Amino acid sequence: MGASNTVVERELDIDLILSPEHSIAVPARLTYRTTDPYAVHVAFHIHSPNPVHWTFARELLVEGVFRPCGHGDVRIWPTRVDGQGLICLALTSPDGDAMLQAPLETVYTWLERTLGVVPPGAEAARLGIDEGLAALLAPTPADDLWLRDPWPSDDSGCPDGGE
Repeated sequence: MGASNTVVERELDIDLILSPEHSIAVPARLTYRTTDPYAVHVAFHIHSPNPVHWTFARELLVEGVFRPCGHGDVRIWPTRVDGQGLICLALTSPDGDAMLQAPLETVYTWLERTLGVVPPGAEAARLGIDEGLAALLAPTPADDLWLRDPWPSDDSGCPDGGE
């Protein structure tokens, strides 16, 4: 298990698309924590008293910078507008839907930093699942009581022969 918790963050403005002609910049923060190695966290409206938080698979974002992916609540795809690379996020919740876009290069650079901290395939080792299971299943002194035969054999040495 990893000895320390590393956090990789990046603040940026993400555009909330209101219509094909209108969008508003929303201050956001991308966060990756080695204590939660499979996930990325995005907080929107970070300077407000009530930021909005989304968490989804880092693997989804990795794929989404190259090709459309996801279904359901989180969909991600790359695109180009006026020669600029963008990453689009479509988020769906019971509270509503949001269509967002961010500079692809900014997100890609942040994502590369997360992959440098915990490479793909190394996430499970950061969780320490194997070590935790080994500790949970390790024998304890009390186990000897349960493993001992509760009925000794005939050669127990009882003077009356066990009767």
